[in-house]
Order: sequence, then structure tokens, then C-alpha cells
Amino acid sequence: MADNIVPHFHNDAGVPVIEIGSHEFMCVGANPPFDHPHVFLDLGNDNEIICPYCSTLYRYAPDLAAGEARPPECVLKDVA
Repeated sequence: MADNIVPHFHNDAGVPVIEIGSHEFMCVGANPPFDHPHVFLDLGNDNEIICPYCSTLYRYAPDLAAGEARPPECVLKDVA
């Protein structure tokens, strides 16, 4: 896993659903400094998951590439 970058997503826009192209990702809630603890989420065999901190619903979208989101502004950029 060290050679893969886990995508990070946020919901500053307050959208009800964020579609993503990844099965494993991190939810940060909002852009820093207003973020919640960064939670690793794994869809496993499911297509949807709810973040236990911010209640954002994430839905897998096979037409998106890994690390992409719909809406695109929900992708957190420049994660160190």
C-alpha cells in the first residue's frame, strides 16, 4: 500500500452524495483547518458508504478514474 496514494475527499459543498472512482479512500469532512479526523473508508463489495464523522454518503461510480469525484471540487488536493 505504500506505493499507492490513498485519495482524500471532502464535502465543503455540502452535497448529499459524492460519487467517487475509488474503493479505498479517506474522508476529511471539510477542507483543513475545519476537517474532522481523517477516516480511512473501504467500500469492500459495497457501492456506497457513509462517513461515521460527517455523514457524507459516498457512492462508487465505475465511470470515474481512481481519485476522481463527482462533483470534482470534492477531491482534496496537495495531501502531504
